[in-house]
Amino acid sequence: MSDIVAKPDDVSASVAQERTMFSAAALRIDPAEETSRIAAAVREQVLRQLRRRGVVVGLSGGIDSSVTAALCATALGRDKVLAVFMPEKDSDPQSLRLGRQVTETFGIRSVLEDIEPILTASACYERRDECIRRVVPQFGPGWRCKVVLANALRNTGYNITSLVVQSPDGLTQQLRMPLDVYLGIIAATNIKQRTRKQIEYYHADRLNYAVAGTPNRLEYDQGFFVKNGDGAADLKPIAHLYKSQVYQIAEYLGVPEEIRRRQPTTDTWSLAQSQEEFYFSLPYQLMDLCLYGLINRVPAGDVALATGLKIEEVELVWRDIAAKRRAARYLHEAPLLVEPVDRQ
Repeated sequence: MSDIVAKPDDVSASVAQERTMFSAAALRIDPAEETSRIAAAVREQVLRQLRRRGVVVGLSGGIDSSVTAALCATALGRDKVLAVFMPEKDSDPQSLRLGRQVTETFGIRSVLEDIEPILTASACYERRDECIRRVVPQFGPGWRCKVVLANALRNTGYNITSLVVQSPDGLTQQLRMPLDVYLGIIAATNIKQRTRKQIEYYHADRLNYAVAGTPNRLEYDQGFFVKNGDGAADLKPIAHLYKSQVYQIAEYLGVPEEIRRRQPTTDTWSLAQSQEEFYFSLPYQLMDLCLYGLINRVPAGDVALATGLKIEEVELVWRDIAAKRRAARYLHEAPLLVEPVDRQ
């Protein structure tokens, strides 16, 4: 019996088939099993480790906070979860409407805290606008703004952040900012996240509850949070989940479809802004695959086939991930001590 020798075309087809084995399927989970596992962890952490009676969740109407609230209600019971709505004048009105859909769907109690007066008193808007006027002197009432980041795929050097402003008559401009202007705008805007966390802990303290954070794995890994703002929490139930997996659990738990269809946003600026514009290089579906590939040492060529990117584009995304991880070390760092303090 003679040996069968594969033709070159057969070999190429075989290799291609093996290389395409890495795909979005790598991020598939059993949502029922994962929900049960997270719920058990939440019960253990809240009731036994933290010794709290329930959980407070800042609810934005986005997918992550919605899933976090639903998971906590599954774990502890709907009467042990308090959702806090915290809009301000730059918030999208749809966020509050969608957030209310979540509380109605899962029977969760809620409170509404309009944080605009606090932000006005702390000069959040005033400080931001003063910085913007260094670049756009006429910026004032009726103007809108956001900050955007250059896509890593179009940039082989440092990521460039730009200011986008829109005048009352609808004229939009995108401008470069000096570093001190950028830092000033971000510092002022971060007051929003820290104010929200202050309100969450007020309600947690009065109820003897814990505060649940809402970052997914991509946000947690890449530092897409404000230190001592939305980065502060007593537990983070979905920080191990890729955003694609958060959507799988959302569907399983019955999070309203309108929220599952909504484009992920920051809901921080007066101009509409996607997370991709502000921080990430790609839509979350592709970022998840790139991050998974990097963590699990999947060859760049395989990630390229799975995402439809070029190999050099995958490598650019990986370089951007590494850069953001370096920047995020400070955000993840606990307070530093001169020497360990023995608490025994």
